[in-house]
Amino acid sequence: MDVVAADTLAAAVGARTAVGIAAELEVLIGDGTIPAGSRLPTIRDLAAAFGVSVGTVADAWGALRERGLVETRRRGGTHVVAPDASEFTGWASLDLLLASPDQALQPRMDGAIVQAMRARGVNAWGREQMVEPLRAAVAPRWPFAAEAWMTAGGGTEGLWLATVAAIEPGRPVAVEEPAPPGYLASLADLGVEVIGIPVDDDGPLPDALRAALDAGAAAFVHQPGGPFSTRHALSEARVDELVAVLEDADASIVEDDSLGPLSAVPVRTLGAALPHRTIRVLAFCRAYGLDLRTSVLGGAAHLVERAVRARSGGLASNSRILQHALAALLVDQDAVSVVDRARIRYGARVALASAAMRAAGLRVEVGPGSHVLWVEVPDESAAAIALSRRGIVVDVGATSFVTAQATQRLRISAAQLPEDEALLAELADLVARAASGALRVAFA
Repeated sequence: MDVVAADTLAAAVGARTAVGIAAELEVLIGDGTIPAGSRLPTIRDLAAAFGVSVGTVADAWGALRERGLVETRRRGGTHVVAPDASEFTGWASLDLLLASPDQALQPRMDGAIVQAMRARGVNAWGREQMVEPLRAAVAPRWPFAAEAWMTAGGGTEGLWLATVAAIEPGRPVAVEEPAPPGYLASLADLGVEVIGIPVDDDGPLPDALRAALDAGAAAFVHQPGGPFSTRHALSEARVDELVAVLEDADASIVEDDSLGPLSAVPVRTLGAALPHRTIRVLAFCRAYGLDLRTSVLGGAAHLVERAVRARSGGLASNSRILQHALAALLVDQDAVSVVDRARIRYGARVALASAAMRAAGLRVEVGPGSHVLWVEVPDESAAAIALSRRGIVVDVGATSFVTAQATQRLRISAAQLPEDEALLAELADLVARAASGALRVAFA
């Protein structure tokens, strides 16, 4: 049995709060740096090595016990336990369709909510499109100088408002493919013609964007981080190429950063070169919680003003309590540590699931910043139906693409997948059998 030295842990963990220590240790346990079966130092020894109180370490140990990562045995010390596959309750219990986040990887919000309720101006008559503490927390991470700011009730509403601000009657919109299915459905409901822009390893193709602009596109909507992408996150070289295409056009630019702090790729933007025509949407719900219901829009003043007017005729604004809560979370180092840990865990799930699918003989595409897997199949509709009979609900590629695609695909969200190689091998086998038609035979 390996015994982990207190000095070793103190050197590997930078946090000095209970929440931060627990979050960083969870990462070290999850990636195998601290293997299952390891005996951890005593609370007193670790408190001395960290330079914190015994109570701080005890609270961190308690959090790890609650997550099922360690156990304390009488006279046997505290040990790291192996992941418990028995906690898996079946594929039907996981969201593999909507890419919703794992709530267990989100920080607690109660402290931030209490702090927000005490903020100056809460419940005062009037509206604020963005409270100053939130602007101060977000502005340093914005990739270009925003002329104006506002908040919306989550990334989906933020993207819709930004799009409404950018579109013009009778003119099409150029949209990077693949795109979120719900977003494409919303554009269809608005009666907007969509021109799909395919991608390569560096991002949207400049020639395709040029053709869309020549066809009259009023806006270009893209996802620089590639959270849905089959293969790319936007590169700096492609930024320059796209700017060269756009600079002589009149199209507005909508940037959707739907993963926000969970994105594992460098932040890219067209807004640095074209700030007067760009509006960016930064979402926080996946990282911090759906009921935080706050996204931030920043960019060209005229586009932000149009988005404000589009929100219930300009009469609505986002809850100041939620805005202040988000501001508090963004500067809370414990919450930041939890989000950093989640980013690593999501990346691990994508990598493990991709490896399992490939081991099962499947061809998988996934962008470096994506949280979804695109699995090629001969008949996407038949494969999706076959999987649904086993309680595995996934999406088909047709819902995310505008232009016809030569290869059929299933889209599988990795955010809630277990980090268990045996279970992922089981899922990959089911997908492979669905692709071949074997599952359909079993349920005929």
